[in-house]
Amino acid sequence: MSNKINRQWLLKERPPGMVQESNFEFREHSIPDPGEGEVLVQNVYLSFDPTFRGQMTDRPNYVPPMQIGDVMRGASAGRIVKSNHSDFQEGELVVGAGGWQDYFIPSSSDLMSISKIPEGVSIPNSLSIFGITGLTAYFGLLDIGRPKEGDTVLVSGAAGAVGSVVGQIAKIKGCKVVGIAGGQEKCDWLIRNANFDVAIDYKNENVFHGIQKYCPDGVNIYFENVGGDILEAALGCLAQRARVVLCGGISSYNSEEVPPGPRSLMSLVRTRSSMEGFLIIDYVEQFHQAVKDMSEWIAEGRLVSQEDIQEGLENAPKTFIRLFTGENRGKQLLKL
Repeated sequence: MSNKINRQWLLKERPPGMVQESNFEFREHSIPDPGEGEVLVQNVYLSFDPTFRGQMTDRPNYVPPMQIGDVMRGASAGRIVKSNHSDFQEGELVVGAGGWQDYFIPSSSDLMSISKIPEGVSIPNSLSIFGITGLTAYFGLLDIGRPKEGDTVLVSGAAGAVGSVVGQIAKIKGCKVVGIAGGQEKCDWLIRNANFDVAIDYKNENVFHGIQKYCPDGVNIYFENVGGDILEAALGCLAQRARVVLCGGISSYNSEEVPPGPRSLMSLVRTRSSMEGFLIIDYVEQFHQAVKDMSEWIAEGRLVSQEDIQEGLENAPKTFIRLFTGENRGKQLLKL
């Protein structure tokens, strides 16, 4: 393998605001051979998630920030091309934290973090509905949101990889589901393909008035992926003892300064509601149950996923930026 080339994208500089292509540096390296107890994985697909924008900034996070010169982080799916580990065979498909590159060698301590893709699961699905985004939707809604039949569930970022799955699981649990998305195309997809009851187009209508119209008895569960004005509008429309699930706040990920908090926080007091954040790493031991449930729902035709697949490692920065411009449709992937 030493005469082959491993193409990589590195963090060149920390973006002061909106992430730009100039924040990344392309590099070519030779591919080292895996040592004893190691495996070499050739990436086939890369996964892009908004959370890695926060890790590009040098400030406290739930994981240490990336350093200048690091290979850009990200989940990936690939094929084992060389194995010096008895638990992994050449040719097996795995998912792991491969980053923006053609090949990677997980350290011996990271081997527990790569997992084999089950037979019958497509590579894109392994990174979307059965990946971190699908699992985030499952545990965030069911454990933090605690839906009951008849609840009204409001989802921001509803056409995204997490939000679209949240809404579908809520429908499976017998809830009324209202999504917030940007543009008529995304809103139409939510109703036509993802079984949402209603979709509010934040680009062309007043979100607060839309929530009031479609949730006349208030919102029982609000699944938050966006932040900013949309969070403020949702908090002003809560039902009594509502549950607000804090998953993400993509509207502020590229802000140079921390934006002010919503002015409607006291709605939590008035409605005796709760607002709680969570991290998917807290649920690792329960992943198998989530995969089992979602596999059954897919087989029954009750759960679908949407993957936005771009192509070519050279387009990795452009593909990442799509997350923050609203261009992506569902789970953002890159095929190498």
